[in-house]
Amino acid sequence: MTKTILTVDDSPSVRQMVRLTLTGAGFAVVEACDGEDALAKVGAQRFDAILTDQNMPRLDGLGFIRKFRTSPDSIGVPIVFLSTESRDTLKEQARAAGATGWMMKPFDQAQLLAVMKKVVGA
Repeated sequence: MTKTILTVDDSPSVRQMVRLTLTGAGFAVVEACDGEDALAKVGAQRFDAILTDQNMPRLDGLGFIRKFRTSPDSIGVPIVFLSTESRDTLKEQARAAGATGWMMKPFDQAQLLAVMKKVVGA
C-alpha cells in the first residue's frame, strides 16, 4: 500500500524537490503552502506522515503542529520538521508540541528518504 506524505512549505521549489524525491521512491505526496493550508488538508484526508517547514505565512510549522495535535486525527501521524532553523529552543518547542523529528535544509535526498521510510514504517 502506498504511503501518503503531506509536505508543508511556502517555497514551491522546496515542495517540488521533496515531491520528486518522495514520489521517486514510491510515496504519494500532497502539498500545502503553509500551516493553514495544511490544516485544511489534514481535515479532508489521513496522512501517513507530515513534513513541515517552520517559517511560513499565515501559520508557521510550530503553530500548525500545535493545532493539528489537538485533533484525534493526529494520533499516530509522525511529523518531521524540515527547516533552515536549528535553534535548540525551537527544537524543544517542536518536540513538546508533538514533532517526531527534525531535519535541516538543504536536505540530502538519501537522508530524507531514510527518515521518511523510518517514520512511516516502510
